[in-house]
Amino acid sequence: MAITNRHLMILVLMCNYFLFGLLLNSVGIVILQSINSFGVNKENAALLEGFKDLPIAIVSFFVASLLPRLGYRNAMLLAVSLVFLACLAMPLIASFWATKLFFLCVGAAFALIKVSVYASVGLLTNSKQHHASLLNSIEGVFMCGVLSGYWIFSAFIDDQNPASNAWLNVYWLLAGLCAFNLMLMSRVKAEDRAASEPATSSITEFTTDRLSPAAPATSPLDDFVAMLKLVLRPLVYSFMGAMFLYVLIEQGIGTWLPTFNNQVLKLPASIAVQITSLFALSLALGRLGAGWLLRFIPWHLFLAGCILAMASLILLTLPLAHNIETNADSHWFNLPLAAYLFPLIGLFMAPIYPLLNSLVLSALPQHQQSSMAGLIIIFSALGGTTGSIITGTVFNQLNGHTAFYLALVPMTCIFLLIFHLKRISN
Repeated sequence: MAITNRHLMILVLMCNYFLFGLLLNSVGIVILQSINSFGVNKENAALLEGFKDLPIAIVSFFVASLLPRLGYRNAMLLAVSLVFLACLAMPLIASFWATKLFFLCVGAAFALIKVSVYASVGLLTNSKQHHASLLNSIEGVFMCGVLSGYWIFSAFIDDQNPASNAWLNVYWLLAGLCAFNLMLMSRVKAEDRAASEPATSSITEFTTDRLSPAAPATSPLDDFVAMLKLVLRPLVYSFMGAMFLYVLIEQGIGTWLPTFNNQVLKLPASIAVQITSLFALSLALGRLGAGWLLRFIPWHLFLAGCILAMASLILLTLPLAHNIETNADSHWFNLPLAAYLFPLIGLFMAPIYPLLNSLVLSALPQHQQSSMAGLIIIFSALGGTTGSIITGTVFNQLNGHTAFYLALVPMTCIFLLIFHLKRISN
């Protein structure tokens, strides 16, 4: 079958999400290498996380409602071009302030990419089931980018000379990936037509003219106020509650799983980090698999099953993590059973985020979807920060078991919200 403009646009969305999955989750690696190569202390290196996250929330808050004026395709071109220049600057400048600038650019660019991708999926699909399927597949590709980043960066690190700047050569490769994505986007045909207008062409005759819209008649202030008014809708604030709670769970577990492996399961630090990659792999497989399963299973039953499976895994696995003895000869094949089983929670956790996003986006008119995507990013950032702080505090004050058992509380709340969301989304 010939590759249509619609197929090419789906490929563009996936390639852009792969790229930003790799870049966003490289911050931990860059922190380590900045300490070794640039001689910065841990407190200063930790600032890179803020340089990445704050621009995502700020740009999403102020720009999301304006993107239909710029056009989603143009926004993605701008975002990838900005990151392309940032990648070139890293090995040329080779300093810590360049890494701050790099993550500032990546965070701002990802806000444009995420809003554009989420809004574009609505233009590429013609049913809620198809919308959820495509969005899960794209999120699965994002996790593949996350996974590949560990291996790509490690190939450029010189273990024999930790202070070497050789690892910065990875950014030439990443600049090449940016250039490839820009080339793909240049092949997508686009004309001018307002994204706020209903589509007149069928999904089988999709063209990306709505990805480069003409400016609507409303003012930017009107667009911004309209985004804030979305929160007052019952579907939206119910969804935001579920979204906040989900990200709270995911970031609480994902951020503290290496520490749990090290301090509770008594694994060496290197093994504790390596085995955490099973969590990222589970997330990737879960999202890719859900993209297929959601074609056959109603979303609310699928979501309820995921929550029940997550809770069951916590209740069955955490008791296995008690009274673990230190093993000086730990390796991948002799670890405690809990070390292998607990990261599998990612399989059931993975579909929830894109499924919730798809639910609310597909229930809104097309001209409101970019504003909704901005709200998604903002509430995701708030939920992630809250989850990490709560889990870390409980971990420090009590223990790791209690910190992870605490995830059952927001899981129960999400389970109760599922059927409420089903009713009002109808």
